[in-house]
Amino acid sequence: MSKDQQLLPISILDELDPHSVGHDLLRYISLPQLLGQEAETLLYYMGKNLARTLDIKTLEDIYYIYDKLGWGRLELIKERRRSLTFSLMADTVVRRLKAPFHTDFRLEAGFLAEAIQIIYGSECECTEKVHKKIHQIQFKVVYTT
Repeated sequence: MSKDQQLLPISILDELDPHSVGHDLLRYISLPQLLGQEAETLLYYMGKNLARTLDIKTLEDIYYIYDKLGWGRLELIKERRRSLTFSLMADTVVRRLKAPFHTDFRLEAGFLAEAIQIIYGSECECTEKVHKKIHQIQFKVVYTT
């Protein structure tokens, strides 16, 4: 921990989702400190690697996995010839967005890119856009081949 880093109050433990507080602290505090400037890129590829370990066959499988991992409720909202757009919402997303530390959704984006690639057989990349006012994350999966 650097000298300039501000200590977080213990009360933040009450503000986070009680089922994922340990995961959230590891992911948003410990991992970024360990991984440094490359944390977001490495988390994206960790998500891709995680998707490769699961037998994913359908979009419903992806929705189920997101729910079981506590990432939120994923929903396909737009389908185009070269891209898919998804929405992610849940109480856990709201709590993460309100957390007193930087949160991101790179792990989820990497997972989604790889899962869609597995299902449709076309290479993909995924970006995310955070809509803080409505507590929603929007993922755009683009086919690159």
